[in-house]
Amino acid sequence: MATDPALKDEAALWAVRTGDPAFADWDAFTAWLEQDPAHVSAYDAVMAAVDEVAEAGLPPAVANDDDNVGAEPIVRQRPRWLGGAVAAVLALVAVVGLFGLRGGATDYVTAPGEMRTIALDDGSRIILGGDSRLSLKGDERLAELEQGVALFDLRHDAGHPFEVHAGENVLRDIGTVFEVRRDAEVTSLAVSEGAVLFNPDRQARRVDPGKALRHRDGSDKVELTDLPVALVGEWREGRHTFRDASLGEVAADLARASGVRFTAAPGAAQRRVSGSVLIAPIKDDPASLGPLLGVTVRQGEGGWILEP
Repeated sequence: MATDPALKDEAALWAVRTGDPAFADWDAFTAWLEQDPAHVSAYDAVMAAVDEVAEAGLPPAVANDDDNVGAEPIVRQRPRWLGGAVAAVLALVAVVGLFGLRGGATDYVTAPGEMRTIALDDGSRIILGGDSRLSLKGDERLAELEQGVALFDLRHDAGHPFEVHAGENVLRDIGTVFEVRRDAEVTSLAVSEGAVLFNPDRQARRVDPGKALRHRDGSDKVELTDLPVALVGEWREGRHTFRDASLGEVAADLARASGVRFTAAPGAAQRRVSGSVLIAPIKDDPASLGPLLGVTVRQGEGGWILEP
């Protein structure tokens, strides 16, 4: 059976990340492998392909750290347990630029509990939350958020506006700072500065600072609510505030941010809760979440279960 292209991309990106001598999140990598046998197969397929590159004698990859532009090049050393395969992956990155995947697009993937800042050439930046996947197309003025959460801090260009695609939706920047979430078939948008035009060719709904929008694929209904601008992107500082959120959404959000597996108890996913929590203490003691949200937190097989 052919490997799904998105899964192949993800396996390749894991190979690149684990080839970095600074990489330390081996637990997340192992958890990704154990999520699905297809992950192991995809990873093995990437390794087999790059072994061929290694045999062809391509040089090891050389790169400059993003924070040390102009510094001496760093030769990426492979982990001993992965042999020459990762070095070959890095060689491919050096030669074709992230494997030339997806027609010139550059993919970014974060593990649960990880956060990543993507600096764009024009001075804009995108902060990608945990367990998220984002693709930058062409000239970096088009992004696709496939899953997870991202905060966009953009330099506005009226002649060439930045667009974010999320599911069936198009979000066009007419301002500067906004947050986009993509969970299953739901797209959420919150704006703290400037404005965003939601689906300019359909609803053409303008979302201004202090407003949040929610839309489910296939629905004509667009929910627009008030949201304090201080809450937009607050997860960057390690805090998450929930306002009448479903327990299922809370569990997914906390798992994404902390790397700790949370799920809602059977039949309780739609129960509503409110509260504000810091992620760091939850990583150390997941049960401490209970009093903060007024829920019961119990340990289950492979994770923690939230129930009213």
